[in-house]
Order: sequence, then structure tokens, then C-alpha cells
Amino acid sequence: MSEQATVTNTDDSTTTSARTKDSSPRKVLIGAGVGHFVEWFDMGIYGTLSTIIAANFFAAGDPTAALLATFAVFASGFVVRPLGALFFGPLADRIGRQRVLAMIVITSLATFSMGLIPTYASIGMFAPLLLVVARLVQGFAAGGETSSAVTLLFEYAPKNRRGYYTSFSSTFSFAAFVFGSGLVLTLTAILGDDAMTSWGWRLPFLIALPLGVIGMYLRLRLEDTPEFRRLEMAGKIAENPMRDSFRTGGKAMLALAGLVVIKGVGHWILQTFMPSYLQTSMHFSKVQSFAVTTVCLSVIAVGVLVMGALSDRVGRKPLLVGSTVGFIVLTWPALWLMSLGSFAWAMVAMVGLGLLLAAYDGAIAATMAELFPPQIRSGGIAIPYNIIVSLFGGTAPYVATWLIAATGNRLSPAFYVMFAATITLVTVLRYVSETVGPRATVTIER
Repeated sequence: MSEQATVTNTDDSTTTSARTKDSSPRKVLIGAGVGHFVEWFDMGIYGTLSTIIAANFFAAGDPTAALLATFAVFASGFVVRPLGALFFGPLADRIGRQRVLAMIVITSLATFSMGLIPTYASIGMFAPLLLVVARLVQGFAAGGETSSAVTLLFEYAPKNRRGYYTSFSSTFSFAAFVFGSGLVLTLTAILGDDAMTSWGWRLPFLIALPLGVIGMYLRLRLEDTPEFRRLEMAGKIAENPMRDSFRTGGKAMLALAGLVVIKGVGHWILQTFMPSYLQTSMHFSKVQSFAVTTVCLSVIAVGVLVMGALSDRVGRKPLLVGSTVGFIVLTWPALWLMSLGSFAWAMVAMVGLGLLLAAYDGAIAATMAELFPPQIRSGGIAIPYNIIVSLFGGTAPYVATWLIAATGNRLSPAFYVMFAATITLVTVLRYVSETVGPRATVTIER
């Protein structure tokens, strides 16, 4: 027996007629996608530059301690994400998805400010303190980004293409990581390690502001989703969407929490931890490390769209199960391949892990949206998603680095990824059921 945890959209013809010229599918994908790109470029560039930040913002002497401190600051941005989710998620259910998404410039201002902070050598402990403040602002603003973007894409999508449409949220986020990693790779190759460590690292942070202004402009040109506008016209907007999220969507929120554990760990291990891991533990050069990471993230960015379309044909559950099993079985062998010291094998290992994450991400966005009715969809996604990503994802680079330091085993981070994948796999097998087809829905088992 199952509990239906979603309210389906009205028929496609209504959805199509409700669209305006300024909110055609292409403009929706561009507006939501470019904004998502900017948001995750802002969030991700810190992790990509983690080893350089460690050298500039913390006392010299112990590189491992400095790196741990850098990842602790990285995690601080995730501490406030649940607060941002509690604020922005229900707000999108009350005033609209588009208006919340237009607040992207907050994150870009915080990122821009990071490029202006003096180093530890100039102002001592005030340097990491200011870095923490900027990360806290970033994290709070990011609390409503994923849920609002996924909800907007889902509610514009034709019923038989929800997986494909919503997968654009992950594609653009990984495209942002690719851009960030590629930008750092290019700057390092042009400027050299010394100049990059001295001042070149500031450049990626400084371009965040103009990118944010562009993203905000594109989002302001969008209308809100046809589904939200129908709720407005019918007078069915929830008066207290946060209360309703817990009261009517509590079980779906608990299930979603288990579903996104591997998302948080997988994303931030591959994007944030791996560049420093390949340098400090596997002894690859900066250029080699950034090259491996850039190729891996590129594969994910493209692969997510393919997997999203596949999830519309075969269902979400097979992809969720297959990818989590893959992480459990293949993560340790992948890290072992990296330990061989071969650039080619490191590339193969990273791309393999990237394909697993692409399969998972191709299915999860639509799954999250299908768990909730439109009145509480954004808040229902935002609250558990950001709590879990904060607990497991934001701390993942720190935990992985600590595991290596504590055990002396440079393959030990694999066990954290395997642990996260096991939690998600158990959740999928125990709680998720679905039908497949043009009007497919995901349900939560009793």
C-alpha cells in the first residue's frame, strides 16, 4: 500500500496556453539555468581554490591543518543553509518561484566580497573571520535556490519530460563547476603557481558580481509558473506553507532526506575535495588535478541531461538504485586507481564516478518535485534537502580530509561515500514506489 505524495499538473494544453511569450520553454530553461549556473559558480569556486585559500588565509606551518581549517570555513556556509531554506523555500510557495530566484544577486555580492578580503599575512585572524561571514551570507542565500529552480522547471515541463527538464538544474550547476575549474586551470597555466597563489586566485571571485547581475536580469524577465499562477487565480495559495509542509508533507520530507544523502556527499566530494585530494594525497600537479576535475564535471554536466531523459522512459527508481549500488561497489576501486599515480587512470576513475553521479542526478530532481503538491512543493523540497546537504555535503571535504589524517589511509574517503550511498539505497528500496509513463508519479510507501 502506498501514500500518494504528489499532486499532478493539469493537462499539457492548459500548461502551454498559460505560457507567455516571455516565458517560452527556451527562455525558462535559460533564465532558470543561467541563474543556477551563477549560484553554483559562486558556491563552488571556493572549493576549487581550497589549497590556495589555505595558503592565504591561515597561518603557515602545517598544510594539513590549514586545509582542514579551509574546509571548516567551507562547511560554515552550509550551517546556515537550513535557515535559508526555512525562509526562502516557503516564501517561494507564498509569493512565487520566480521572485525568490531573482534574489540571486545576494550570493554574488558575497562571493565578490571574498575576492577583496586581505590575506592572513595582512590582517591576521580577521582574514578567516571575514571569510566565514561571506560564506554565511552565501549559504543563507543558497538555501532556496535548488528547491525554487527545480520547482520552476518541473512546473513548466510537459508531463512526459519532467525528468529531462528538471535535470537542467544539475546540468547548469555542474557547468558552473566546470567553468570554475576550467577558469582556475587556465589562470594557473597562464599565470603560474606563484602568481596564482599570490593574487590570481582573486579573479574568479571578482567576476561573480557581473555574472550575478546577468542572472538576475534574465530571471526578472520570466513569469512565474503556470501552476503557481493557477493557484493564485483559484485562491489556493497556502497561507502558512511552512506549517503545511510539516503537517501534510512530513513523511515525504523524511523520505527526501534519505534520498539526498548521496547527492550532498557525491557532489562536494567530486567538486570540492577531489582537486586538493589529487594534489596532496595522490601527488598530482595543480594543472593535472584541475584537468581531471574539469573533465569529470564536464561529463556529469552532459550526462545528467541524458539520464534525465532516460528517467522519463524507464522511471526514476532504476536510476536511483543503479547509481547508489555503483557508488557502494566502485568508489574504493576508483580511489585505488588514482593511487597508482597515472594521470590516465585517475581520469578514468573520476569519469566513472562522474557517470554514477550523473545517473543519480538525472532522476533525483524530478523525484523530489513529484513528492509534494504544488502548494508546498518548494518548501517541502528546500527544508529536508538543505538540512541533509548541510550535514553530509558541507562537511564531506572536511570529513574526508580528517579520515586520511586520522587513519593514514589515503583511500579512506571511499568509505564515507559508500556509507552515504547505502543510506540512500535503503531509503529508495524501502520507501519509494513509482509508475512509469507520461503521467508517472513517485509515491511514498507506508
